[in-house]
Amino acid sequence: MNFGALVRQWRDRLDPADAGFTRTAKSRAPGLRREELAHLAGLSVEYVLRLEQGRATHPSTQVVAAVSRALQLRRPERDQLYRAAGLLPPQDSMVDDHVPPGVARLVARLGDVPIGIFAADWRLLSWNDLWIALHGDPALVPERERTIAHMLFGTGAAAAYLRPLRSESGPDAFAAAIVADLKEATVRYPADPGLAALVTGFRQTSPNFDQLWTTAGASMITSEEKTISHPEIGDVTLDCDVLTVRGVDLRIVTYTAAAGSADAGKLDLLRVTSGQSFRSAGREAESRR
Repeated sequence: MNFGALVRQWRDRLDPADAGFTRTAKSRAPGLRREELAHLAGLSVEYVLRLEQGRATHPSTQVVAAVSRALQLRRPERDQLYRAAGLLPPQDSMVDDHVPPGVARLVARLGDVPIGIFAADWRLLSWNDLWIALHGDPALVPERERTIAHMLFGTGAAAAYLRPLRSESGPDAFAAAIVADLKEATVRYPADPGLAALVTGFRQTSPNFDQLWTTAGASMITSEEKTISHPEIGDVTLDCDVLTVRGVDLRIVTYTAAAGSADAGKLDLLRVTSGQSFRSAGREAESRR
């Protein structure tokens, strides 16, 4: 089966509820709509259509990875999709960007919490609408820069993407913890060229990164309060937790506030506006089908 047929087959199979969408009574077909897949994968609806029709014949590894995560494929299915695109599946010795279906469903069903899923090299792999509402849309950042390292130590679009953020543990603690975690990742994945290039690049271009790398001890990614300066709701202070799944080298980052607090009210406001934004985008995309 070719790439486009596989995408269409697995799009029809995926229940919208498992991807964080609500299926209405007016829905005419099973599975995800094309614009929903495009939204989840960070692609245009037109490009998804071209993929399914076989008119886009050489998707990149980044596109295949994004589509496989959006479709919540199991690892053998992901590998089949890579081969259908004429690409080698990711090797076990490399940093894994596969999100198991159970993790994807869990994240999709927690739509009232800003959630981002990161790989071991702190690449942002997946996020929900409330993450976009809180932090901005990561899809506007070039994929190679969509890492915490680029946000903290870079000078490009990723650095501009990161909204002003204060950690209760101090201005340098978060950066130090990220560098220490990256240092541990290089021990687990010594053959990963992307991770090696990331570290080497920032050691050469960022004196702060290089100093933190030299002094880094054991990784200390902990739960803590973070205050984000938001352009619409002002400062919002939230509990930031980093969750891990046994046997999967991913980091699930969540932001929550105590019920009834002023900050919970600000999250509620973002939740409403983010839902309205996607519904509006969905209607526009549907009108073009």
